[in-house]
Amino acid sequence: MKDCVFCKIINNELPSKKLYEDDEMLIFENINKSAKLHYLAIPKNHYAHLSEASNKQAEVLGKILVKIPQLQQILHIENGYRLIINQGKDGGQEIEHLHIHILGGEKLPSF
Repeated sequence: MKDCVFCKIINNELPSKKLYEDDEMLIFENINKSAKLHYLAIPKNHYAHLSEASNKQAEVLGKILVKIPQLQQILHIENGYRLIINQGKDGGQEIEHLHIHILGGEKLPSF
């Protein structure tokens, strides 16, 4: 999607502080932090919502969820972290490219 901020980051058209990248996913620092440490994990294949995910895209999401704990030391979230996926306007989704927020680096408030 040519106007998608995350697609532009994936294509190196916009700068980002990348912490991990492979053929299917990217993890980078969020510039609008909601915690001391705030990263975004995104699939490189563009789609906006979980309801749009194909079986292959669901497989990539599974790989992302497995990779995050493997990167705890690199992300400095060894003491714990929170994952959030916002869906749709009422769910707080601001960018229409599926993404997972990774929050940590401090004691996070309970819900």
